[in-house]
Amino acid sequence: MAFERALVGELEAGCTRRVPLVQVIVGPRQVGKTTAAQQLATRLGWPQVFAAADAPLPLGPEWIETQWQLARTRKPTRGQRVLLVLDEVQKVAGWSEVVKRLWDEERREGGPVLPVLLGSSALLVQKGVTESMAGRFFLHRCPHWSWPECEAAFGWSWADWIYFGGYPGAAALADDEEAWRRYVADALIETVIARDVLQMQAITKPTLLRHLFALAATFPAQVLSYNKMLGQLQDAGNTTTLAGYLRLLETAFLVSGLELFSKGQVRKRGSSPKLVLWNNALVNAYALRGRKAAQADGAWWGRLVENAVGAHLLNGLNAPGWSVTYWRDGDYEVD
Repeated sequence: MAFERALVGELEAGCTRRVPLVQVIVGPRQVGKTTAAQQLATRLGWPQVFAAADAPLPLGPEWIETQWQLARTRKPTRGQRVLLVLDEVQKVAGWSEVVKRLWDEERREGGPVLPVLLGSSALLVQKGVTESMAGRFFLHRCPHWSWPECEAAFGWSWADWIYFGGYPGAAALADDEEAWRRYVADALIETVIARDVLQMQAITKPTLLRHLFALAATFPAQVLSYNKMLGQLQDAGNTTTLAGYLRLLETAFLVSGLELFSKGQVRKRGSSPKLVLWNNALVNAYALRGRKAAQADGAWWGRLVENAVGAHLLNGLNAPGWSVTYWRDGDYEVD
């Protein structure tokens, strides 16, 4: 696909600075992180090594050592570096410590290797870079696609984006809603839950986590108390379990439970969360309504519009300086 996201230019600027840093890209699966890295390599024209750690079993730190040594065998011309792209790096045990050691060696010896690290788990990637790589990295966020991007790349209308969301890989299936729905559910949602949540975290009730996601998809942009969730889910345990699972789904860029804003404090702990899915495709893949029925149902379409706005805020303000909350007081509320 010829379309380039703004991220590619940001990466090029980061890679060509006089004092280089490890470039880290974090974002959901299937939104173009790998494509952006490939387009970056084309722009730069440097020697390159691409490798992915998305294997069924976790890889050890020696895998990174092997890829790094392979990159060192590439011979750049004057003024160039060697681009080392490691995809799904959070799946490598101890990845941040070995990258820190190798990068320090590279800087000390004046080596040519410049690593670009890609990850689809916000929690694991950000935890690794902040704990082990302080001062050595620059973090880029690669969010779900916005409507202007989908309009430019696929010619979508605003209503197309509200229904189909922002997964570029699913765009080719938009003419066949059933195939599109199955693709999003099986190839995107299930892959993220199985590989980025269940495989990487100790989950005592995996079925409950899946049911919690399905419940959130049924109530997009709605305030739902944890007690009501307990009544809707079987073997739900307690509210603490549900809150923890909701936070895990957020780290995989699937669902956020927005907390209530309260005057005098940033957020009100223990409030009923407002469920916002990070991409409307995650809602409509599980919905029983097709597009025509969704648009004909004013109340449901309104929920989709409100969820799209919430998702846009979450994707655009996903940085330490921001937090997204909701406000409600009686009959008054801010969507």
